Amino acid sequence: MKQEMTQPSLVGSTPVAVREEVALNLRRRPRIGEAVIQVLLRLAGALTVVTTAGIVLVLIFDAWSFFARPETTFWEFFTGTAWQPQILKFGIFPLFNATMITSAIGMVVALPLGLMIAIYLSEYASPRMRGILKPILEILAGIPTVVFGFFALGFVTPLLQSIFGKNSVEIFNVASAGIVIGVLIIPLVSSMSEDALSAVPKSLREAAYGMGATKLETATRIVLPAAVSGIAASFIVAMSRAIGETMVVAIAAGAGPRNFPSWGAAVQGLNFLNPFKAAETMTGHIVRISGGDLSYESIDYDSIFAIALMLFIMTLILNIISRWIVRRFREEY
Repeated sequence: MKQEMTQPSLVGSTPVAVREEVALNLRRRPRIGEAVIQVLLRLAGALTVVTTAGIVLVLIFDAWSFFARPETTFWEFFTGTAWQPQILKFGIFPLFNATMITSAIGMVVALPLGLMIAIYLSEYASPRMRGILKPILEILAGIPTVVFGFFALGFVTPLLQSIFGKNSVEIFNVASAGIVIGVLIIPLVSSMSEDALSAVPKSLREAAYGMGATKLETATRIVLPAAVSGIAASFIVAMSRAIGETMVVAIAAGAGPRNFPSWGAAVQGLNFLNPFKAAETMTGHIVRISGGDLSYESIDYDSIFAIALMLFIMTLILNIISRWIVRRFREEY
């Protein structure tokens, strides 16, 4: 009798009232498991924010310690053409130049290949072929980057020397590191681009086929423009990944900055753009210096955080651009 009195009376009620009554009763029930999960999810989100804020604060604090020293200035840091801490020269251009060259070469390799793989998986591949290629891409993405570094040094560099000559291509060079970085980020480009292409409604494809378009015309003129925001975002994320790559450039690119006595010497003959010579990137320099015997709070030690802060700002700008592109060119169906 007591159980019957606790149940709501639904006689003569409308369907909307019934649903509201049931929803109210469900909300009144104690759900300890869901409450615990909700608290854990909030803690995880808060931990992410706190960790990110802590990293940023450490970078800013230690980078400020570097710029506050009398031996360094903002002007010299951003305009200097030599990075030689031993003689108190801290021009970021040689490290920045090598980073951008390796990233550009990597993007030239990864973007067209990754996009073609994404188009094939989304528009052409059968379910059986897709089931074969997707695990292969996942295996490629799971290979340790140190293996890619020795692959660049032991295979790509000899290949470039056989094509362009040993006198033109040094053992440690930017080109081989950039090519392998491109191979490294192909799975990232193809996976994100394929997700963007697959999100395009099937009705657009069927409408194109109904108008007499071929599969190639549908893929390139209908599906690709409709997914341009997601594809552009994948390109920018891949570029951030290329800029932040460490082990490949630390092993294959070189162990010393390509310094220049002046801007005129750098521009003369476009020497700063030669990809077949050794050069140290920003991440490679951090790895090499941090592994040495640096005294805590020395100027060399603080310079690592100045470089890291610049890397953080570069990737942050790329992420902001990526989000703007997604919002600006996003198509909703």
